[in-house]
This record gives sequence, C-alpha cells and structure tokens, in this order.
Amino acid sequence: MRIITKEEFILNVRKYVKTLKSDIFIYPTDTIYGIGCDATNEDLVKKIRKIKQTEKPFSIIAPSMEWIYEHCILNEQAKEWLKKLPGPYTIILPLKNHKELAGNISDGKTIGIRIPKHWFSKVVAMIDTPIVTTSANVTGEMFMTDLENLDKRMEKGVQFAIYEGKKAGNPSTLVHIEEGEVKIKERK
Repeated sequence: MRIITKEEFILNVRKYVKTLKSDIFIYPTDTIYGIGCDATNEDLVKKIRKIKQTEKPFSIIAPSMEWIYEHCILNEQAKEWLKKLPGPYTIILPLKNHKELAGNISDGKTIGIRIPKHWFSKVVAMIDTPIVTTSANVTGEMFMTDLENLDKRMEKGVQFAIYEGKKAGNPSTLVHIEEGEVKIKERK
C-alpha cells in the first residue's frame, strides 16, 4: 500500500483521479478515515467486503446533490436533512433504481449517503461517480484515526492511502429516513 500525502494527491490530482475508478483506497473525511472504491463496481465492492470481513450494507459518498435527487426517493423530511450536507451525516434513503450502484453494496432498497464537509468530496464530484464509504477497519476493530492504528490486515488489498494526519472525530451520525419516520443514531 502506497501512502500519499494530501499535498501530493492535490498536486497530482488528475493522475490519481483516474485510479479512483479502478483501485481500493483509504481516504480522509470530515470525521474519520474511510476505505472506498467505485460504488458501481461489484468486483471492487466484493474485495472491500473481504478486507473488512463484513456483509453489512455500505454507504456512498455521492458526487453531487443532483445525484441524490436523481437516484433517491425524497420526502420533505429527507429534503430538510439534505440541507445539512455537506456535513458529518450519513442519510439513509430509499433508492429509485438499485441498478445505479453495485448490486452487492446494500439491500437494494435503501442506501446510506454522505457528502462530507471535506476537500475529498470535490474529488468525488470530479469523477462524477459515487464511491463506497465505510470506516477503514476490520469489522469489530477500532476505526483508523492515523497510520499507527491502521490494521495491517487491511494493507494487503488497498492500493493507496491518502493521509492528512491524525483524525480525532467519530464516525458520521446515521439518519434513517423511510416512510415518514426519522431515526437518528450517533456512533462512537
């Protein structure tokens, strides 16, 4: 696994943007470090499942608010919560068409959506493709806050990590909106 600094990534952004659709990578957000890939690529999603050792649904970083409006079913509550993005929230919404994402990313009915308040969201907008966003850890283990606590088992399947220093946040707050009900779960 190659370590890339934020500065190096930004300096060579065009080069690295090309690899975001074909590689598995670790990246910073406004909360913690995530592991991701092109959310439309079933093979890459399968590899992340193997690395994390999980069958739980994954969330995505949406490339834009327009993408969310085009691909998700939005009621008034959802539209109000979307006004809080970019921010430290994962908003779980019903999907209009599950074929817009890899079939193994979630149950196909709903998807967790993020737009972090972070420079990396602009990179996702550049590729105009959603990416998987899930904590950079093996399921059940502590999530990555710096390179020192990156689980060595994860390094084998990851092509590169964009590192910008220690993170002190918690995972994003889950906001599940479905059938007129809103359920909020803060994670630590």
